[in-house]
Amino acid sequence: MIALHDVSLPESEPSTAPSSPGGNPAPIGIFDSGLGGLSVLRAIRAQLPGEALLYVADSLHAPYGLRDNAFISARTLAIGEWLVSQGAKALVVACNTATAESIALARGRLSIPIIGVEPGIKPAAGLSKSRIAGVLATQVTLRSERFRSLIERYAADCQFICQPGHGLVEAVERCEIDTIDVRALLARYIDPMLAAGADTLVLGCTHYPFLDAAIREIAAGRLALVDTSVAIARQLERVLEASGLRAPADGQPAQPRLCSTDEGAHMRTLASTLLGLDVPVERVSITASCGTAPGRSHAA
Repeated sequence: MIALHDVSLPESEPSTAPSSPGGNPAPIGIFDSGLGGLSVLRAIRAQLPGEALLYVADSLHAPYGLRDNAFISARTLAIGEWLVSQGAKALVVACNTATAESIALARGRLSIPIIGVEPGIKPAAGLSKSRIAGVLATQVTLRSERFRSLIERYAADCQFICQPGHGLVEAVERCEIDTIDVRALLARYIDPMLAAGADTLVLGCTHYPFLDAAIREIAAGRLALVDTSVAIARQLERVLEASGLRAPADGQPAQPRLCSTDEGAHMRTLASTLLGLDVPVERVSITASCGTAPGRSHAA
């Protein structure tokens, strides 16, 4: 059986906001280039069931993995500003690519605590017995300075086989998570890792946990998977506690509010199938200037 490991995650920025004696019912903003961050939303709901959540999928512009750095930074900042305008008390950048390229910019411009995500290189190096591990991530993540720094700091005695997951984000965005074509694409990426002796695989994109069934079938028990979703949720809890931003203990928040920059049908399907969430998806328009309320169409 493949083990799915959560990892410690230092990507946070504490706030100096004063504590609210009655708790803070404002929502937590969660952002991803598309639907992959729903895996993070799932972990946050499990860890912090009393918190209101507001999720934005920038599916109109997904995937970010093939975009240039300026585009990724502009979108991250625009969506972060929009979430602040909606009252978000904290922001989770549930996207490895956006974290790698633009979280420093967001932290310099937004006044709320920000939690990011990065590939689990350190825990993978600790788990691997063969000292060979695979990494599936977007091209932007793999070429980023943040990723190179992780390899240098934690992987001196471990060989990492880095594979851009071309086509995987698009497959998840289409809700194709266990099809023949997706399994064939995954096998093309994973088989060489297994042949090289890898015993651990880092899921370096929040879309990829939704492909775990197909990965398990291909790996047949030979890989431990490293996912960061649970670690993100735990880090968020620590940051909210330290900043006095936890929701009231007796709060009963509504279902998560789901928003998408495209028509949202795939998002609603994935949320229903994998998270058991039967909620509408609002279509929102978010531009670099978000001083006005975004336009909304009918819910998907």
